[in-house]
Amino acid sequence: MAKLSESFRNIFKIQELRQRILFTAGLLIVIRFGAHVTIPGIDAKLLEEAVRNNASNTLFGLYDLFVGGAYYKAAVFALGVMPYITSSIIIQLLGAVIPYFQKLSKEGEEGRKKITQLTRYGTVLISMLQAWGVSIQLASMTAAGTPIIPPAAQGFLFHLSTMVVLTTGTMFMMWLGEQITERGIGNGISLIIFIGIIARFPNALLDEYQIVSSGARGVIIELIVLVLMVFIVAGVVLVTQATRRIPVQYAKRVVGRKIYGGVTQYIPMRVNTAGVMPIIFAQSIMFIPSTILTFFPDNEFLQGIAGYFNYTSVTYSVIYGLMIIFFTYFYTAVAFNPKDVAETMQKQGGFIPGIRPGKNTSDFIDNILTKITLPGSIFLALVAILPGFMMRMGVTSNFASFFGGTSLLIVVGVALDTLQQIESHLLMRHYDGFMKSGKMKGRRM
Repeated sequence: MAKLSESFRNIFKIQELRQRILFTAGLLIVIRFGAHVTIPGIDAKLLEEAVRNNASNTLFGLYDLFVGGAYYKAAVFALGVMPYITSSIIIQLLGAVIPYFQKLSKEGEEGRKKITQLTRYGTVLISMLQAWGVSIQLASMTAAGTPIIPPAAQGFLFHLSTMVVLTTGTMFMMWLGEQITERGIGNGISLIIFIGIIARFPNALLDEYQIVSSGARGVIIELIVLVLMVFIVAGVVLVTQATRRIPVQYAKRVVGRKIYGGVTQYIPMRVNTAGVMPIIFAQSIMFIPSTILTFFPDNEFLQGIAGYFNYTSVTYSVIYGLMIIFFTYFYTAVAFNPKDVAETMQKQGGFIPGIRPGKNTSDFIDNILTKITLPGSIFLALVAILPGFMMRMGVTSNFASFFGGTSLLIVVGVALDTLQQIESHLLMRHYDGFMKSGKMKGRRM
């Protein structure tokens, strides 16, 4: 405990790290403030009543979780950064099938700038599309038979102004995320989603307390749920940090009077190389059908189809789980290229004992990567769909989202990533980090 307290004090002894943390905290406060500013033209009290009367176990309830309650408040930041995530997915998928995008990805810094610019354009288009759907949904919402938007205020100007406000809010959040990544600590986009999820945690605990206090659920059952939650969190941390180490032997080389090489190093291959990105990618794609279906609130057939995309439905869970497994392999292939690793290793005079350099080494690494990614992707899928099953068992939607699923994976992943960045700043200046021996130790598989 004393070591942990000393590590926190060390953070504020480093001027650059202190400034980065304060800068990040300041921008996150701005983001939370924007999540409480309601879109003009909406009666906030009627909106609150309408939301309270609606079922919370919907996909929109999950979307609201990502944006920290901004969606159900009809705030200027109601769309969050999800349009940006969706645009990034589309650009990456195009990069796998269209030569032009493949060429851009190989052009170094200039190519990355062009891809970033295209992603921003895509974010604007997707934001406008989703904002249009939100405006239609808001126009159809009522509280005790009273529209939350006065009939005189409804019309083209309301839809247009809502689209402008929400799109501008998303672009502003995207810019803030980029500023956090560049001048703050951690990944800005991930931290924006992180803070939106954490903001709901106090209310989730209060809901559970009220349920137990009212006698609707026994204390013993609640304790079992909490203990199970602890084990799930431990499992998420274990899989997130788990690695498979591949030994690499470097031959001795004589350069002048110095001898290089002759040592054994390791390639740490993470079981969950993709991190939280498969969850975010899959969730973003799952938002698209529901967004489109909001354009037709009076069509019974389409609203029936929307039922299959309900967060608690079996169909949703199956599709969602399969998409997570797919995106885990997809993002792992993007983030880790065995061929490049094998070529770099060969140029540096390294080899895996018993494996020929070149293509054999690349195939060997790819085979191991495929094997360790499978259990990692299945674990991610199971944990991601767990809240839907917990809600069927009577757990409140707010607390179920922290029990497992997307929110827990994002919170743990982003927290560990941010902690590692703080750790690196401390170690570079010869301070002790948060972890034992100043290192983040991964589990060996």
